[in-house]
Amino acid sequence: MRWKLPVGLAVVSVALLVVLWKGFGRDPHEVPFMMQGKPAPAFTLKALNTGETVSLAALKGQPVVLNFWASWCGPCEGEHPVLEWGARKLGQDARFLGVIFEDTDDNARAFLRRHGESFTQLVDPRSQMAVDYGVAGVPETYFIDADGIIRGKHVGPIDPDTLEAAVRALREPAAAPAR
Repeated sequence: MRWKLPVGLAVVSVALLVVLWKGFGRDPHEVPFMMQGKPAPAFTLKALNTGETVSLAALKGQPVVLNFWASWCGPCEGEHPVLEWGARKLGQDARFLGVIFEDTDDNARAFLRRHGESFTQLVDPRSQMAVDYGVAGVPETYFIDADGIIRGKHVGPIDPDTLEAAVRALREPAAAPAR
């Protein structure tokens, strides 16, 4: 009877280690993205500094680069100049939108004063939009084509070459679904 408890604990420990290894050992870039090729979740949010209402429906016909970020996120701070560059250089090819994730308006404004604001920043007060898009952390960037279909997602800070290639790809016709 004494040996059952240690053996049971050993079995549970090994099972827990396997679950942790399988779940946490994955690179988020390698996890399949189930929303690709599907309609982007609808949203209607207010712009941080203007109060303008922005909705995905109103952007139909225009590709969208949607970046979730926060002022407390170190990688977001490093990524922001790339997005500023992208909005200036590629803004004629896609509408750039930032979505403030789990942050205060005041902290977001202070961040933008320090780092620039050449594209619209949206307030997601209860993080519902982040939930709808399946955001696991920040930064995350979604690429939505002119028909409102999610064509891609980038997890982590994006570099200029990746951003430019993703925006250019939004202008190309979507591949036909495999049969």
